Amino acid sequence: MKIIIGYPPTESAKGTALLSQNRQFQWFSNPTYIFPVILASAATILKANGNEVKWIDCIAEKINKENFFEEIEREKPELFIFETKTPVIKQHWNLINEIKEKFPELKIAVLGDHVTSFPEETMKNSKADFVLTGGDFDFLSLNLVNFLSKNNKKGKKVKEKLDTGIYYRKAGKILNTGTFQLKHNLDEAPFIDRELTKWKLYEIEYNLIGRPFFYIMSGRDCWWGKCKFCAWPRLFPKFRCRSVKNVLDEIGMLIDKYDVKEIFDDSGTLMVGDWLKELCNGLIERGYNKKIIYSCNMRFGTLKQEDYDLMKKAGFRLLKFGLESANQSTLDLLNKGIKVEDIKNGCEMAKKAGLTVHLTMIVGYPWETKEDALNTFKLAKGLMQSGRADLLQATVLVPYPGTPIWKDAKQNDWFLFNPMEYERYDMSEPILKTKDSNPEEIAKICGKIYTIFLTPQYVFARLKSIRSVDDFKFNLRGVKAVAGHLKDFLVR
Repeated sequence: MKIIIGYPPTESAKGTALLSQNRQFQWFSNPTYIFPVILASAATILKANGNEVKWIDCIAEKINKENFFEEIEREKPELFIFETKTPVIKQHWNLINEIKEKFPELKIAVLGDHVTSFPEETMKNSKADFVLTGGDFDFLSLNLVNFLSKNNKKGKKVKEKLDTGIYYRKAGKILNTGTFQLKHNLDEAPFIDRELTKWKLYEIEYNLIGRPFFYIMSGRDCWWGKCKFCAWPRLFPKFRCRSVKNVLDEIGMLIDKYDVKEIFDDSGTLMVGDWLKELCNGLIERGYNKKIIYSCNMRFGTLKQEDYDLMKKAGFRLLKFGLESANQSTLDLLNKGIKVEDIKNGCEMAKKAGLTVHLTMIVGYPWETKEDALNTFKLAKGLMQSGRADLLQATVLVPYPGTPIWKDAKQNDWFLFNPMEYERYDMSEPILKTKDSNPEEIAKICGKIYTIFLTPQYVFARLKSIRSVDDFKFNLRGVKAVAGHLKDFLVR
């Protein structure tokens, strides 16, 4: 089967859509394009099974609608598979209808966390042929293609049933195959074809210093998976991870083929315990710790000093931690499962081991006062200026449809507007009421957090950290990124 897979034209005067690997959506004035691991895995699996696959990321490749339609006319694909998210879902419904008007024979399959929460909504509001629910949409895409194909690679007729988790149309009715199941063995997926998925499009990432660098996912998605604001537990209600050998083999392939310098493991939280120790020891035994640096997402309150020390020895460099809030009551309400002291202690242990600490935090909780939000600012500022943290990222709370926080917002009448106004879930404005202040101040507090980068104490600390030309280039990229974030949150 001939297939186009990727991201459709997604345009706005607000900026560039951050849609790939989209835990949180934002329009960026200073765009970054993050490699979409699972969608790339889908493209790879489809090609490995004999299909003619073309990867098109209209956002990263700056392809407008007119040129995309010309591409469809030229390639004449039988199926278009793409990922969407809440703030652009209505734009994509309209695009689907335009595509079907011009190319009625082209089948369209849509996937992502929004359509997983509300699959029938997209089937009713657009002419999409299929909605794939759940996070294993790489395996599910192959199942769909095999179902649609009349013959297998050997020319024999096949009769494959649709797997659970797929919505489709039959005789004018919307039907489905039941609730998706995360039953797939992740080791069975082939290593991502980086050439097919145009890896060089995704080299803009200021937090990573190794060039070239590659994103992988050793697990889907977060073994904690209980945070009420996160959309990805909708995709991955059950955590699974690849075997350590499988992960190491992929890293070895990337070293041999691309001379990779840094790996970012984008599992929601890297697996810990014996699995992490085996990974670290494997990196050391294979000598990969001398060839690459390894970065990942991690949770506070999980590791001990000896774990951080082993990670450093194994070549780990940067750990991204979810700080979320400096207020214990908020951490509890979010079901974060950590204490404020865990944040401080985790930063100290990671820095003692020589690791780079990246903090992420959120403002705009409906139960927090302005003073509560400023507590988060003060904690972040103290950690950054004291050298216990190096980088940070701040966002406005977005209650994505289907998440527990979205359900709470509906039940408690927290929304500032009709919750069906999906295009407003783009972090450019507050979505929820706040306890004692004007919600419009929320974005300004978010921007205020980014001004920590401009304080003399932080600037001096960064200047002292420069040891090479690469360090200088890394900090220069950081300046550009901070300027972009300040524009996104302060210039309205």
